Amino acid sequence: MTALNHNEILFIHPLGYPSASAARDISRIANIMPPLGLASLSSYLDERKIKSRIIDCYAHPRSDRLIRDSLITRKPAAMGLSCTTSGFPDGLRIAALGKSLFPDLRVIFGGPHASALKGKLLEQFPLIDFLVIGEGEEPLVELMEGGFADPSSVKGVVYRNRSGEAIFTGHRSDRLNLDSLPFPAYEKLIGFPDTYALPIFNYPKSPNTSCISSRGCPYSCSYCDRSVFRKSFRFNSAEYLYEHLRYLRSRFKIRHVNFYDDLFTFNRERVHQLTRLLTDHPLGITFNCAVRAEHVDKELLFQMKEAGCWMISLGIETGDELLLSRHRSNSNLKRLAETILIIKKAGIRVKGLLMMGLPGETLTSIQKSREFVFSLPLDDINLSKFTPFPGSPIYDRIHEYGDFQEDWEKMDCMHFVFIPDGMTKTILEKEFKRFYKQHFTQIRTLLGYGAMIWRSPDSWIRFIRHFPQFIRFAGSDSRMGAELNP
Repeated sequence: MTALNHNEILFIHPLGYPSASAARDISRIANIMPPLGLASLSSYLDERKIKSRIIDCYAHPRSDRLIRDSLITRKPAAMGLSCTTSGFPDGLRIAALGKSLFPDLRVIFGGPHASALKGKLLEQFPLIDFLVIGEGEEPLVELMEGGFADPSSVKGVVYRNRSGEAIFTGHRSDRLNLDSLPFPAYEKLIGFPDTYALPIFNYPKSPNTSCISSRGCPYSCSYCDRSVFRKSFRFNSAEYLYEHLRYLRSRFKIRHVNFYDDLFTFNRERVHQLTRLLTDHPLGITFNCAVRAEHVDKELLFQMKEAGCWMISLGIETGDELLLSRHRSNSNLKRLAETILIIKKAGIRVKGLLMMGLPGETLTSIQKSREFVFSLPLDDINLSKFTPFPGSPIYDRIHEYGDFQEDWEKMDCMHFVFIPDGMTKTILEKEFKRFYKQHFTQIRTLLGYGAMIWRSPDSWIRFIRHFPQFIRFAGSDSRMGAELNP
């Protein structure tokens, strides 16, 4: 039996599909986002004197040898894998690799898929030793500091008892104060920041990166998985966020940041304070963010522009208001349209986020979406393929609304795994491609991308470098839209 280092964990971010496919995956070519959750966990463990290393297989697809060498050299007591639904099968493959080298290695899964399905995963997959449910910082520390021996005392985990039964210890009642957390350990991400890049034409300058300044969402849209943070919503203060940006600028020379928050402007006063700080004490950083129409106004938008806001993403989902009302609150398309006009008037680029294939989708609703979207002065769109994720309100009753093939590897918003009643996959694929074709053949769109030659020259360099892959992408209907995350 090999003695493992009880004070060390190896974090893994799975690729999610065979590494041989990575070079052809246009979504990777166009957008590689750092695994901020793992980087945050790593910095938190550093403060508790627990060692950790991060291997990001999405950024570095052929990482099996690196994983193997790291396990053999470092002999960590645990391997922690953060997985979405589509990345979970690849996480299992990596877990099997670790167990083949060290059978006593503790395999811990976290992330939305684990938080949504909990004990079902332990019952089905014996390779997994523990699941971390919800926020991972404190449960991981307690496991690493002796909790492996008696996990029943660690809130926020799923483990097996002596009978092999999966036991969930319950949600933690205490929630972390986000301002008390250290900045993510960006320096542990191999090649950061140059290895990572925001979506093409979604930033003015490089190097750039993503940042998360809040956790959770108070809304309950039918399609959103809220199993990690549930209905809680917390955010960093403006002062903390300013210091975070200053750290990224001084340490890594970052020039543009995408705030990967669900509701960046939910607390108006926070954003007002941040814009004042960025205006009074400029950092030389521009930023993107995502908002809901009901949480911005003209005054705030102009302040954001002055502070460096370059692009705003806005959830539209569908241009059929009746369909929209079935899946989210405040389904007011007129307000959405008015907000987009104000964003444009403020001089900020605007990106519309949409879905196709929601329960209740019809050819008529798709036509309404096209008419609504192309009547708006949008600079960019992201049209994803609706996916009923575990943990979303719609998941448990999805079979009532159509045909659902629960193939986890394809549950990535890039495949039609759900077909609404009255529709076929062939029709959806055809309409999906038609939607994008109409967007990319509009004169306004073409002129906008042409202007990126001087507004985002690095995007054009990346586009030209990978031109053959983009041409293949344009002629196919697979993995389309993945690169257009907010």
